Amino acid sequence: MTLLSSCTLAGVAWRAAFSTLGCAGVPLDDVARTAVDGGWDGLELRAAPGEPVHVGLTSAERAGVRRLLTDANLAALAIASYVEVDDAGATDEEVVESTLAHVELAGDLGASFVRVFPGGPSDDSAAVRRLTEIASRLDDHPGVAVALETHDSCASGRDVARVLAHVDHPQVRAVWDVQHPWRAGERVADTLRALVPFIGYVQITEACSIDDPTPCLLGTGVVPLREAYDELVRAGYDGWVSLEWASYWYPDAPPLAHALDGARRWLSGTL
Repeated sequence: MTLLSSCTLAGVAWRAAFSTLGCAGVPLDDVARTAVDGGWDGLELRAAPGEPVHVGLTSAERAGVRRLLTDANLAALAIASYVEVDDAGATDEEVVESTLAHVELAGDLGASFVRVFPGGPSDDSAAVRRLTEIASRLDDHPGVAVALETHDSCASGRDVARVLAHVDHPQVRAVWDVQHPWRAGERVADTLRALVPFIGYVQITEACSIDDPTPCLLGTGVVPLREAYDELVRAGYDGWVSLEWASYWYPDAPPLAHALDGARRWLSGTL
């Protein structure tokens, strides 16, 4: 167990990862070195064109990525896809097949989750219909769950929980991005209460203000990270926490290395 994951919080140990969104386009061996040197347990792998990981990888390339992570003793926490399950501009078949392509990639790399976005807005019917169809085809991928992030038209924990309750499948989970439900006006305790039956993993980040989502160093912004920490400890959460640093979308954001330092303090309960 690494230095970070050996921190036991109120009797609960968390596993720590960071998203490659904060180091977009960087060769994966360099990212793995950063993770190992910092004592991280795993990586949330952004799957997009121009990235080291994407659905276009050949079988040999996938085997190479898996070998690199295994040799570094790093887990592939998730494939961070950009599928929107409620995409009004896509057909059901397109959404289902795209998601399953990412599920296959996750299986090949040993990742536990495929992150998807809600998209929308809608009345949930498209998201429920498509996720239900995806769920019916996950028996062939027993080690992978599809995880719907609190985002877009389902920004709150209540919204995501409502969709997942309709789907009702153990391999369809939730990603709690701490920032988005709070920005939608939901109390942290209420978010976690709604997501407890479904939660796959947690994402943390920081923002300059409620009106300006530009990332700033953890503990210097307005996202209720301390409250989220306390609620997770109180709930006995013992899963993954991933730092998602959106410097790809916000070039003026502080470097990932600085954000990783803040995340270490948050994980140790000292932020």
